[in-house]
Parts: sequence; C-alpha cells; structure tokens
Amino acid sequence: MPIDLRSDTVTRPTPAMRRAMAEAEVGDDVLDGDPTVRRLEERVAALLGKERALFFPTGSMANQTAIMLHAPPGTEALCDAAAHVVHWEMGAMAALCGVQPRPVTATGLVMTAADLRGAVRPRTRVAPAPGLVCLENTHNGAGGKITPVDELLAMRDVAAELRVPVHLDGARLWNAAAATGTSLAAFAGAADTVMVSFSKGLGAPVGAALAGSAAHIERAWSIRKRLGGGMRQSGILAAAALHALDHHRGRLVEDHAHAQQLAAVIGSVPGASVVPPDTNILMVDLPSHVSASVVVDRCAAAGVLISGWSASRVRLVTHLDVSAEDAGRAAKVVAEVLAGLA
Repeated sequence: MPIDLRSDTVTRPTPAMRRAMAEAEVGDDVLDGDPTVRRLEERVAALLGKERALFFPTGSMANQTAIMLHAPPGTEALCDAAAHVVHWEMGAMAALCGVQPRPVTATGLVMTAADLRGAVRPRTRVAPAPGLVCLENTHNGAGGKITPVDELLAMRDVAAELRVPVHLDGARLWNAAAATGTSLAAFAGAADTVMVSFSKGLGAPVGAALAGSAAHIERAWSIRKRLGGGMRQSGILAAAALHALDHHRGRLVEDHAHAQQLAAVIGSVPGASVVPPDTNILMVDLPSHVSASVVVDRCAAAGVLISGWSASRVRLVTHLDVSAEDAGRAAKVVAEVLAGLA
C-alpha cells in the first residue's frame, strides 16, 4: 500500500472512531438540535475560549460563513497573499460573499502586522473599504508555519485601527498549540471568530467548527443553512470529532517529529531546499531544471504519494496514518528520486 503524504485529509477513521460514530446519540440538528453535536460545539467553544461554536461539514463553508458574517458586500478582506481563502476556496469570497480579497504580500514566510499595515490604502470614494482581516494559523501555503500569539495580537491591533473584525482560519490550530504549548484560547483570543478543522491532523472523516460570540454564532447558523449546511443527524460525524479530540490531539507532536525526519533526509540532497517545518507540513523547493510533476510521478511509481504545490515545489504532509517507519521509507524514496534528477 502506498505511503500517502499528499495531505493530512487522507486519514481513515480508526476502528475506535468508527465505533464511536456507530453508537452516537443523534437527533435532528436543524429542527431541535442533535445532542452529540451540542456536546462537540460546547467542547470546542470552551477550548477556544469563545461563547459558542457551530459545527460545519467543511472548513471552507465555515470560513465563507465568517466572511459573510463580518464583511458587507462591496468591501475587501485583507489576508495573506498565499492564504487558503484566496487560493483554495473556489473564489467563494467574491462569488458568494460579494467581498473582494486584498492579498497582502508577506516580507517573510507569513503576513505580519507591519505587512498588513503597509497594505492598507487610504479610504477614498472609489476604492472598496476594508471589511475584515483574515488570518491563517498554521499557514498551509507557508509549510505549516506558526504565527505566534504576539504577532496575531499585533495584527488585531491593525484591524482595530481600521475598525474591522478579525477572522482566524485555524484549520490546523491544533498543530500550532501542540507545537508551541500555547493554549488554543490564547491563539483564538486574537480573533472575533475562529474556524478549526477536525478532518486534517485530528483524523476525523468530516467536519469543522466556527467559534465566536453568541450573537455571531446565532447569525452564523442562518448563513450555514442558506449555504446548505443543515446536516440533520450530524451527531454521527460529531462523534468522530469528539473521539479525535479525546484520543488524537496528544499525538500531533508525532506528526511534527515525522516531518522533521523527512526534512533532515530530503534536505541533504544537493539542490533540494526544504522549508524547515514548524508542524506537519514539509515544502521542498526543487532545482530550476526539475519539474514538480516529474518528481510526483516518480515518487508515486516508487510507492510514495506527494503533491505538487507549484511547478518547482512539492508538499509532503505527515498524519495519523504515517508511522515513523513510513516516514523513514518515504524520505529515502523522495531523496533517491531527487538525487536521480540532479
């Protein structure tokens, strides 16, 4: 069976997680609430230090709900130029929310408060006004980079100067907390709303949550329904997320160690340049004469699945289904492929 490092979304439910799903207490979440979903939402709200949380089928839907919640149509959302909401959500910010992304070019790997402030343009009668600041932690496109709390708070200060709210795409915020020892609530405290995903590092098959004030989540419920997110007996899915919170959060540091293991081996190949991983994502920049698609194909033929991020960059993501032995084998395969193309 191939070692699949294309994403941490490829994990399969463990037998224990499947049992939890099969035995979940359920109700109609749209009509009068699902009891297991309620437990998950209460748990997530407490972890993030927010008043309430709302369960979603996907993180993208939760992100777009937050944008609709905060930013009036015709305004712009300031976000890192490489952010997930800019590149990987099918243009929904514009198509569904009527909001224009204003990409902020980072001077380093990720956007900082100085970068954000530098991107603010004077308000005029002909330019869209700022409606929202979107943050991302960990940052997928930057190789799982963690933005520390102090920097998040500094960006919140910039948003306050603009008199706009802050949304945090925290799909992998679990990884940021595991890697730093910083509480989830400390990270979440920099934003009005926070999205977290259960289907990535935590290994659940489906799901995300949006957390914020009671008033925000009450409005978010209606937006979710408008987007088709009423899931009825969704306790079956929420049970998987609860199981993941109980049993898989503590092992995220293993994924981070496996990413370091990959980086050490692959980074030793002449011509290959790795972005030192903070968490479970490894970006590898290739020599100019080497095509990412060729590397992906040759690795797949050798039993290791990775993804092409750009024409000259590949991405590897460690997760629940990748052991230390798997990581060692995968590192050897990728290194041999790169050495053969040097």
